[in-house]
Amino acid sequence: MKIRGLMMDPMTNMPIVVLKDSTGDAVLPIWVGIYEANAIALEIEKVNTPRPMTHDLIKILLMGLETSIKKVVVNELKDDTFYALIWIEREGKLMSVDSRPSDALALALRHDCPIYVEDKVLQSSRSSGSVSEKVNNEELRKWLENLNDEDMGRYKM
Repeated sequence: MKIRGLMMDPMTNMPIVVLKDSTGDAVLPIWVGIYEANAIALEIEKVNTPRPMTHDLIKILLMGLETSIKKVVVNELKDDTFYALIWIEREGKLMSVDSRPSDALALALRHDCPIYVEDKVLQSSRSSGSVSEKVNNEELRKWLENLNDEDMGRYKM
């Protein structure tokens, strides 16, 4: 998956990270908090801050510990909450770390590593009640699939 864009949900006014399958047409919207969206937006737009932000600090720490992020995986959708794993490697040893998807995505952008979504999460998200509470599920799917670059625009705080 690739981060297709970051935008505001027109119904709830909450930020949405839109993931899109780079080889197919699967789309996964993940609603995130304002601060997490800001961390993602800063990296998408390559904005340098005067002091390291939290995800930049984590990157610096991992590099100092000679640890690299190999991939992030959105691996579960449970009780309308997404879960993710950050897969790190140190001294040839691979470990997974539980994470919020927003933090995992912010780090994936900073480490230029692959983003994956488990098939079961894509299936569950299509039938999730939380999405249909925000806006009709079919309407949302069509809206997300038909977004063009101008629709995505820049994320504004």
